[in-house]
Amino acid sequence: MSKHLLRPAFAGLACSILFAVPSLAETVAFKTEMSAKDEVPPNDSRGNGQVTATYDSATKKLSWKGDYSGLTGPAIMAHFHGPGDPGKNAPVVIPIFTSAGAAKTPFEGSATLTDDQAKQLLSGEWYVNVHTEAHKPGEIRGQLKK
Repeated sequence: MSKHLLRPAFAGLACSILFAVPSLAETVAFKTEMSAKDEVPPNDSRGNGQVTATYDSATKKLSWKGDYSGLTGPAIMAHFHGPGDPGKNAPVVIPIFTSAGAAKTPFEGSATLTDDQAKQLLSGEWYVNVHTEAHKPGEIRGQLKK
């Protein structure tokens, strides 16, 4: 075979390999420290907490673990909220727990996100907060950061 016939064949093989490689999934880690000063409006609680989370872009799965302590009373709810920048409130996006009977620390869970939810999360527009009877809108809060 001549060299002129082999060049196009190798070029075609290289292109087919290049385009056959799937895009790589990404796992993104998030963390937040929750405090009363970050609630909107801030309150006088001495409570605190933390949440770590990972988002897998291939499965669109968000997994989280967290804990809290020092609240004014038992936790009654906890949620991910968004889209909301620091200092702004936003609606509930994903419940962590939604009744005092389900509240526990430490806590963990997972959820599959929509494309819009993933975009908000990756843009830093989600926060976590924990609610109590004394602070129904939220006692401690923290913005999720990569």
